Amino acid sequence: MKPAADAANGKLEVLRREFEHQAAFTQVFVVLTVGATLIATLGLLANSASVVIGAMVVAPWILPLQAMAFEILQGRLPMFLRALRTLLLGVVLCVALSAGVGLLVAYPSFGSEVINRTSPNLLDLGVALVAGAVAMYARLRKEAISALAGLAIAVALVPPMCVVGLLLAAAQWQQAYGAMLLFATNLLGIMVGAMAALGILEGGAYRYRLLHSRLGLTSLALTALLVIPLGSSFFRLLERSRREVAAQRLETLIEQKLRANTITLGSDPAIDLIGISIDWLKNPPLIRARVRVTDANLPTPLQVAAVQEFINRSQAPRRFRLVVQRTAVDLIGPSTAPNPPALEVLPPPALAPLPAEEPQAK
Repeated sequence: MKPAADAANGKLEVLRREFEHQAAFTQVFVVLTVGATLIATLGLLANSASVVIGAMVVAPWILPLQAMAFEILQGRLPMFLRALRTLLLGVVLCVALSAGVGLLVAYPSFGSEVINRTSPNLLDLGVALVAGAVAMYARLRKEAISALAGLAIAVALVPPMCVVGLLLAAAQWQQAYGAMLLFATNLLGIMVGAMAALGILEGGAYRYRLLHSRLGLTSLALTALLVIPLGSSFFRLLERSRREVAAQRLETLIEQKLRANTITLGSDPAIDLIGISIDWLKNPPLIRARVRVTDANLPTPLQVAAVQEFINRSQAPRRFRLVVQRTAVDLIGPSTAPNPPALEVLPPPALAPLPAEEPQAK
């Protein structure tokens, strides 16, 4: 029994020393933070996902976060505050650098790499919780340490703060709030996930302190509060996704009806329907049909009006406006004498007999 206890105490002492080192504001932490910030900021401005991923791997912020989770469960407030100070100094340095780059470059607009980090939702919180738990597991089980690089990519801390700096430099306050919310989501999710993993894997006093320490309960409460704004964003995303799927289905249905149930866009050999697109931002929605025609006068305005009426009748009470974008195709080729009947591959279809001529009504 005593050797097992000694081994546990020895492992605990090793963890304490490691996390004390990670909580320190060192030259290595500063250099890695500056490097990750500049790489991420330039990658965001260039809208390059691969460059931003490189910054995620370089960033050292998950280390003081893990130290904070460990010190909460150890009940050592001074060491927790030391790790928190290190992280906050890194955040201030990151925002200042990214804002400075933003003011220097003065981009008029930002790409998807920036915009995608301004609307966090519950999915981001779920990823952060799992990543924090797996990161702590990798810290406790050295054979899984290789997973830390992937976890740094899965839950980024530096890029959201770089986005905050860029958006503050551009005076885009609302979007900067969204990026700050993403950072808070990742930060609290990683810390709570790490504490949960530590409490589950090591048990005993860790699990008790997770549920009874003020810092632990505060972390859980703050994470729970994030559910309100993140849930609202998630349900908006879900509703938008449903609307997009419904719009795509309706667009496909309308195109199928045009091909199968109209002569103008479905059966006329002089008109080849390439496809349709619907602008749902118009009211009524605008259907743009793209066609290739061998007769530049087809389809006529009357034909287009008749097709539009057919669409509105089939989709009532919803109404649409139809426009046809036609591309004229010229058929070019020399005339050739017909083959004799013996060389025909397929015989011509037999013609139905003409009906007898009826006497005209007087």
